[in-house]
Amino acid sequence: QVQLVESGGGLVQAGDSLRLSCAASGRTFSSYAMGWFRQAPGKEREFVATISSSSSSGARTYYADAVKGRFTISRDNAKNTVYLQMNNLKPEDTAVYYCAANRLMATSGKYDYWGQGTQVTVSS
Repeated sequence: QVQLVESGGGLVQAGDSLRLSCAASGRTFSSYAMGWFRQAPGKEREFVATISSSSSSGARTYYADAVKGRFTISRDNAKNTVYLQMNNLKPEDTAVYYCAANRLMATSGKYDYWGQGTQVTVSS
């Protein structure tokens, strides 16, 4: 069982930056791939970024086209935490952001564990 708690959301202006954090319980955090998803009002949840479980060659990352070059996903296994650094935010980034954990890296929403979400609002 993995419990996830997101933090770091808020209200910012277009062009600003935010860093979301997701703290995970459990001693097997490093063995899970982690993902960030978001859901805007009236829209379906969509994939944002994912990072593989750690390996000797380093973690792999993958991003949705809409955030590529602006967002960076990273993880700190010593702190059981995954981050989403969001730069140059746009109003269309406004959504509830969720982190998720899964045994395998994936861009679909088929993750085993989900957090409760944190609201990000970007004003123009």
